Amino acid sequence: MSTTTIYRTAVWPSLLYRDANAAIAFLVDAFGFEEAAVYRNEDGSLVEHAELRWPEGGGVMLGSARPDSGIAELPPGVGAVYVVVTDPDALYERAKTHGAVISREMRDEDYGSRGFTARDPEGVIWSFGTYAGAGSAEA
Repeated sequence: MSTTTIYRTAVWPSLLYRDANAAIAFLVDAFGFEEAAVYRNEDGSLVEHAELRWPEGGGVMLGSARPDSGIAELPPGVGAVYVVVTDPDALYERAKTHGAVISREMRDEDYGSRGFTARDPEGVIWSFGTYAGAGSAEA
């Protein structure tokens, strides 16, 4: 008997990209996101909707910049996302290996987090750290 894991994410950061296909490949390769769903137009050139899961919980939605998007007013390549990670040092090395532009080097924060910040090829800012939020068991 197979077991299906049910995920529930209540908050979905949503991003638009000029080249969403390339963004998906980068986010998977450099940061370790996992493709949960990707819906493309007929010729595959545009991503109408994509969901990328974070292995430690949560995820992001993204798509190609196009006039009929529900968030068409958002410029492509704009945004900042914070992601909780248990091993920021390993992710930092992975991100550098895959060409992420490190905009803030790995460091320990006064509030107990360890992490770094990088930009993806279109300029979205991705911060990764061990701080899981006030009141969380990991904080």
